[in-house]
Amino acid sequence: MSTVIQDRTDATSTELDLAPLSPRLGAEVRGLRLSGSLAPSTLAALKAALLRHRVLFLRGQQHLDDAGHEAFGRLWGEIEPHPTVPAPDGTRFLELDSRHGGRADSWHTDVTFRVAPPKVCILRAVVLPPLGGDTVWANTVAAYEGLPDELKAIADRLWAIHGNDFDYAESRVSEGASAQETAGRRQYRAIFTRTVIEAEHPVVRVHPETGERALMLGHFVKRLARLSTSESRHLFDILQSRVVRLENTVRWRWSQGDVAIWDNRATQHYALNDYGDAHRVVRRVTVSGDVPVSVDGRRSVDLTAAAAQ
Repeated sequence: MSTVIQDRTDATSTELDLAPLSPRLGAEVRGLRLSGSLAPSTLAALKAALLRHRVLFLRGQQHLDDAGHEAFGRLWGEIEPHPTVPAPDGTRFLELDSRHGGRADSWHTDVTFRVAPPKVCILRAVVLPPLGGDTVWANTVAAYEGLPDELKAIADRLWAIHGNDFDYAESRVSEGASAQETAGRRQYRAIFTRTVIEAEHPVVRVHPETGERALMLGHFVKRLARLSTSESRHLFDILQSRVVRLENTVRWRWSQGDVAIWDNRATQHYALNDYGDAHRVVRRVTVSGDVPVSVDGRRSVDLTAAAAQ
């Protein structure tokens, strides 16, 4: 299945006003008001569009409050709270607040340290800085398909250990970062890693709905299984660099009321940390996913559960 959008048949054009944003991923959905009571045909069209474009963007959703955001998320499946970061009172959100260290400025697929990472994530802008704070997504299917056959053969056999105690929300503070940002990152990392969770996943997972192969990497990867530290780092860097090639990415400049929906099984993303101490708050609804499967049919392993036995 091709990853180039214009080469695909558009099965959703009769239901949605879609404007593709790049050849390999991303589309804006125009004129749709999100809610927890969408018509079944509209929801089916959204789901088809997501499989095709990997990430969808909708502007003008200022009507969507916390309850409406969660109700819309439930249309996609069971929603789940973050395993370590407490949700705001009365919700199941992951909230990223820049004043408390919530700056996801490293390439990642969400929650891959769990044996069953989310399938879909729905992000809503709550507070935006005057400038900056864009988010970039990358197409991990296109990254795999662009590999030479020799690298595909290697990647197909690789497995990786993912853990929440590696890199995410670490004190990745550049020179000149404020004391507020530095303290916030340290506090957030302490919360994020208060319980260590690990899983072993195939580096190449088969998408359960499309059958496509996608690279499953990102900053939660601690090491590649059964390889030396040096070998692991070199191979990871080679494969991860394919994911984040500019041709495989799309960048979204947020406005108040924007919502982004992405297929977490076929993408990575990165939130730009270029707005200093300006305030940025986004809230994410996370839809439960399934256990990844490798190209030879093996399922991911819950290392945390195995260690507890």
